[in-house]
Amino acid sequence: MPKFSIVIPLYNKEKEISKTLNSVLNQLFTDFEVVIVDDGSTDNSLARVKELKDERLRIHEKHNEGVAKTRNIGIDLASGKYVAFLDADDYWEPNHLSVINDLINEFPGFHWFATSYFKQYSKRVNVKMFSPIFNTEFERGPIDEFFKYSVVDSLAWTSAVVFEKHFLTELGMFNSQGIHGTGEDTDLWIRAALKSPLIFSKTFTAYHVMHADNRLSNTKTHLRKFINFDNYEAYCRDYPGLKKYLDLNRFAIAIHYKLLGDLDNYENQIKNINPNSLNKKQKLLLKLSQNMLRKLLIIKQKLQNNGIYLTAFK
Repeated sequence: MPKFSIVIPLYNKEKEISKTLNSVLNQLFTDFEVVIVDDGSTDNSLARVKELKDERLRIHEKHNEGVAKTRNIGIDLASGKYVAFLDADDYWEPNHLSVINDLINEFPGFHWFATSYFKQYSKRVNVKMFSPIFNTEFERGPIDEFFKYSVVDSLAWTSAVVFEKHFLTELGMFNSQGIHGTGEDTDLWIRAALKSPLIFSKTFTAYHVMHADNRLSNTKTHLRKFINFDNYEAYCRDYPGLKKYLDLNRFAIAIHYKLLGDLDNYENQIKNINPNSLNKKQKLLLKLSQNMLRKLLIIKQKLQNNGIYLTAFK
């Protein structure tokens, strides 16, 4: 039985999957299997996978059902004690599993682990994830205030996180019923953080590729089912930072809806936001018209492509 099962959901990533898999096969820590679950790809993704000959690769094919169900099938198929996730367009540094393995050995008895990551907005622009924890002397270990330190970029992100398999199954894995197209991961982080501290390392070992073809973030907003953050309001009193964390996620979804012109769902998202959760930039953006938001988004994307990164979250 391998120590790690690496679950890769695959859907139409023929341009990226070879780089992703090579970053796995080049890991310094080698006690792993790779469970690739193809979600009904219609391009040459599977052909690219089958070009790689390695006995640790396992392929499961199915019809298209979405990323949450696809990851859950991968979890069910996993034979390792620990489950790592990697999206089919992201990639790792060679030391990723080594760093995770060191965290597991150094902090026994914990259930989920994560490293720091880069966000790649273009081939020329890699931005380090940002969290208030980088302003502290913390280097690695348990995070008791996950929500407080995830208000800009989340400390947990799918391609940089590892779970004990039994903890994942106890949590109910990814929500494949009430959420579609975005937020399945955020919902899991909330449920996990309410149960157990995350073991986090400031070491950067993973790359979140934001510009790849067919990213789930490109799913049209009206086709998505978002998290109902109201389900977690009752926990805010006992978990520092959770209210702000929920409200910032509501803010992001509200902006998506206004860009789409769906003012009913926009209003539904902002009605439970505490204004104190938002900074001045975020409050201003909520007041802008759909046309002005679209113009700003175009400017932001052009700047990012030229190496200038802007965000409303800091």
